[in-house]
Amino acid sequence: MGMVGGGRGAFIGGVHRMAAALDGEIELVCGAFSSDPEKSRLSGEDFCLNPKRVYGSFREMILKEKKLPEGTRMDFVSIVTPNHMHYAPARMALENGFHVVCDKPLCFNMKEALHLQKLVEETGLLFALTHNYTGYPMVKQARAMVKNGDIGQIRKIVVEYPQGWLTTKVEDTGSKQAGWRTNPKQSGIAGAMGDIGTHAENLAEYISGLKIKELCADISTFVEGRLLDDDGNVLLRFDNGAKGILHASQISAGEENNLNIRIYGTKAGLQWFQMEPNSLYVKWLDKSMEVMRTGIGKLYPESTAHTRIPGGHPEGYLEAFASIYRNFALCVRARLDGTEAPAVYQDFPSVHDGVRGMRFIEKVIASGRSKQKWVGI
Repeated sequence: MGMVGGGRGAFIGGVHRMAAALDGEIELVCGAFSSDPEKSRLSGEDFCLNPKRVYGSFREMILKEKKLPEGTRMDFVSIVTPNHMHYAPARMALENGFHVVCDKPLCFNMKEALHLQKLVEETGLLFALTHNYTGYPMVKQARAMVKNGDIGQIRKIVVEYPQGWLTTKVEDTGSKQAGWRTNPKQSGIAGAMGDIGTHAENLAEYISGLKIKELCADISTFVEGRLLDDDGNVLLRFDNGAKGILHASQISAGEENNLNIRIYGTKAGLQWFQMEPNSLYVKWLDKSMEVMRTGIGKLYPESTAHTRIPGGHPEGYLEAFASIYRNFALCVRARLDGTEAPAVYQDFPSVHDGVRGMRFIEKVIASGRSKQKWVGI
């Protein structure tokens, strides 16, 4: 793997490196870790890389790596920059024959998203988007239960992602994370709805297998002087007739990363909390509630294939992130070997999910600004 971004002082770059390394399938061999060549060089020293493969820009990295022999050069690029810097390296990597893993959201705007989707379709290369919450074993169990009809026809979906870290104007305190996430020049047209609202949207569609057809949004910026939204409430209509509610907020004081989802069918309801991810609550219509636990009892293969350790040992954020990297790596390896990875490992968010997320952002902001309110996706 080669990496774009994620050098000294970065948060998400370290998460990606830990996740990629967890299962021993991926080696970091090169990178352009900063737009500052010196910072990139120093970051390469931190990671004990060959100095000749630490580059001053992603363009230099892609062009020089392409000239190396197969088996030596990087097999894929991991992009861990702020939103406005996703498109250019992803585009160049695809155009030069490299598979791509990209942090979410997919890019800066819809035009870029559609072009990346077209490039993936034209090249046939693999593209993964790190909506990491889809990697949890009990999220995969919930998805399998829905797919197999265990809870009946879905009627209602409620998904929430409250955080409290932007309750005050943190971006004025020198916080790098708050600075770029609240800056429309780096983040795009949305703040909270782009940063965490897309996680909620993706989780709802991933578990349910449904697509949001229409939405009606109430978008707010509570902190005075902030340039992007920090809170949003969205009514949803799904393509099977189900209704839903999505709430994402970064000014919910005292909340950490309290992503949670409830899905109600004609036979049962499912409930899952990211902050206690080893449990899936199944609320049956005609019998007592059941609590399913990661790695314990008879679970679907989709869940057990993404469980690494015996039940009772917590698996969390990094392991879920790592599931995306492992699945992607197994698919890349199979591609190199002229084979195909088992279906259970072909499960990771794609460029198409990224386009869905960008369309969600676009329509949420449009609805929030509109008096008409209901808009189609």
